[in-house]
Amino acid sequence: MNPDNFSFPEIDEIGIETLEAVSIAVNFNAWMYKTISSFCKGKILEIGSGIGNISSHFISDNKDITLSDIRDNYVNELRDKFQLEHDSVLKLDLTDEDFDQKHQKLFNKYDTIFALNVVEHILDDNLAIKNAKKLLKPSGKLIILVPAYQILYNSFDKALEHYRRYTSKSLNKLFVNNELKIEHNQYFNAFGMLGWFVSGRILRKKTIPIKQMKIYDNLLFVAKTIDKIAMNKIGLSVITVGSKTS
Repeated sequence: MNPDNFSFPEIDEIGIETLEAVSIAVNFNAWMYKTISSFCKGKILEIGSGIGNISSHFISDNKDITLSDIRDNYVNELRDKFQLEHDSVLKLDLTDEDFDQKHQKLFNKYDTIFALNVVEHILDDNLAIKNAKKLLKPSGKLIILVPAYQILYNSFDKALEHYRRYTSKSLNKLFVNNELKIEHNQYFNAFGMLGWFVSGRILRKKTIPIKQMKIYDNLLFVAKTIDKIAMNKIGLSVITVGSKTS
């Protein structure tokens, strides 16, 4: 993928369509929340909150969470949607060239930071992890979920401006390179690989069909069963949890 082909429009129309499609998958969002929530303790920061599909679960459970996004429209929507104070929703770019100057007050502040389907959008993913680590308290945990397997890269990824997809090995390498101790690693949602391949590679769609998302959500028990049988050794996404040791 040629980075020069990427743009950064103020309003992410395809991204919004995708987030809205995923928002109707209430069972799927609850499953993703449950998958990461046991690792989320203390003061939490979500990187790339979007329209709050996962954020809503943390807020409903009265977690001490700060939301963030790179775009003003998402930041404003999150504040309005959840009736949050200004400091509870941040505009945050992990690869901002002035990151240290802009966000010094956030250094060593959070017990947990998580980013779900965010890092694949960032050209310099190593810098993103490096800067996220600065925001963690000592022994704080970083949770990253990204799309898995470059072989699955298709029209969805291109339309969503994904630079890459990952394996457990390549994602873990980002953590090791930044001296984060790996505490957990798994794949997630093996069943979703079929729909992603058919719609994105064969049908070459650019956004997730809402009808397809509804069907998938109603069949979530199948997805959960497949992940148990596969023991999370394969999936549409890969997750790594690491802790700050230095």
